[in-house]
Amino acid sequence: MKKLVVLTGAGISAESGIPTFRDAGGLWEGHRVEDVASPEGWHRNPELVLDFYNQRRKKAREVQPNRGHLVLAQLEDHFNVVIVTQNVDDLHERAGSSTIIHLHGSLFESRSTADEKLIYPISGWELNVGDVCEKGSQLRPNIVWFGELVPMIEVAARHVSEADIFLVVGTSLHVYPAAGLIHETGYDVPKFLVDPNAADWPGISNLTVIRDKASTGMELVKAKLLELI
Repeated sequence: MKKLVVLTGAGISAESGIPTFRDAGGLWEGHRVEDVASPEGWHRNPELVLDFYNQRRKKAREVQPNRGHLVLAQLEDHFNVVIVTQNVDDLHERAGSSTIIHLHGSLFESRSTADEKLIYPISGWELNVGDVCEKGSQLRPNIVWFGELVPMIEVAARHVSEADIFLVVGTSLHVYPAAGLIHETGYDVPKFLVDPNAADWPGISNLTVIRDKASTGMELVKAKLLELI
């Protein structure tokens, strides 16, 4: 099977009803990003940060994968699919995709503030002040915040460099370092970009741009991908 590496962004989850930062005028649920998605915000007001992610987690539990997620899962019948996602929800997992790299962490995991290697699943939707790791330190969301390193970016880059086909869905490739992954592909590798706000990217070889939302755009891409088998 050919290796299909897929980079997904906020647009694919937005169709399921998960609001995006950019669509909210630079605010998340009325909060500045610096207050709820940065180490500085965490140190200033951990209660606010925990509540913010609790509400996002609760919302994510209520929504369902959309057609875009489901088509990506179906493509595993024809390709060795690796999904690299900037999203912190679990919609790819729930749609049935098998191999998923979460660049920015997972909404459904916590991690120790004393030892970042200590990561725990969150079974419900709440993480509160007083919830501690086995070393007795407060747990925080296992999310990569602004200003923090993206530990999985090198793993993702390796997979992209091995791709026979590269697909970008639901992101206009403006957020780095994830946006730079397209430059890890081979010159002759077929590349597809599905996003309503997609640019032309004239410097990228062998690129097909589909200006459409993920759910309907993925139906178009699926037909094109099956021609490449």
